[in-house]
Amino acid sequence: MKAAVFQGKKQMEVMDWQYPAPSPQEVIVKVKSCGICGTDQHIYHGHPGSAEVQPPIVLGHELAGEVVEVGTEVSNLQKGDRVSIDPNIFCGACEFCRSNRAHLCSHLQAVGVTRDGGMGEYCKVPAANCYKIPDQMSFEEAALVEPLGCVLHGFKKIHLSSLSKVLIIGGGFIGQLFLQLVKQQNVHSVIVSEPAENKKELLYHLGADKVIHPMNATSLVADVVIECVGRPESMELAVKSAAKGGQVLLFGVGRPETTISVSPFEIFSKELTIKGSFINPFTQEEAISLIAKKVVDVHSLISHRFTIEEIPSAMADYPNLKISKGIIVY
Repeated sequence: MKAAVFQGKKQMEVMDWQYPAPSPQEVIVKVKSCGICGTDQHIYHGHPGSAEVQPPIVLGHELAGEVVEVGTEVSNLQKGDRVSIDPNIFCGACEFCRSNRAHLCSHLQAVGVTRDGGMGEYCKVPAANCYKIPDQMSFEEAALVEPLGCVLHGFKKIHLSSLSKVLIIGGGFIGQLFLQLVKQQNVHSVIVSEPAENKKELLYHLGADKVIHPMNATSLVADVVIECVGRPESMELAVKSAAKGGQVLLFGVGRPETTISVSPFEIFSKELTIKGSFINPFTQEEAISLIAKKVVDVHSLISHRFTIEEIPSAMADYPNLKISKGIIVY
């Protein structure tokens, strides 16, 4: 089969790759669509993903496709089933798995991170990680179930009311998903901090009350601040922008070595609640439902589509392409 194989830092090559053989509890999925995540870019540039990456490996953890082969012990899936994949595989035995915090698993594995993923024509996946999708849902939408699931996990960590003034820092794909979920709560207002002029029209369409340049966001005060960038300056802005009694969700993924300067007195005196959010524990079904019911639109957020042959050049030039959300189609 053909796959885009990550060979090491800034090295990716389209090549013939071994067709996978399923264990008794696994299935083979013919990949129909695979999203390119910011985490894929982190890995490409030599940083870890949700777990340590050992090249050569096929990346791609946002994927959907059709089941073409089932293991001998699989009873809930059959050939022809259309599925979206939850990439995260938990050990089930560590202290976190046994205390309802499986996403913090000490032995976390993930399709497209620690084992071959969706940037290849076929992918081997545990049957337990496959979720059937409705007939009306496209494979492109189904591939983007996983990032929406991650956003849902973070969204559930904040508390909103009709009086909440919300600031979303970063108007890219993740910020656009958060914006849609926040608007469903009939909050007082939502402001998005985003420097790219080409994203403004879509952000207003999705419900932003105001879109401002980050340079003009330093005087803002919000009850809830959702940081979706992962840069030091945006995380520091998130804390500074939080009102007294405010909530800060640090969702953007920074580099492991990134540090920020925060005043403990500011956290103390404003009595802030600051939270992090990691992956998508058991949110896949809810995300499928939200997309299927058109409560959350993911299709119109796709800015670029690539073939498998274009993946190496796309990964190399990703920052310069002004991509909001890139997706691979087969």
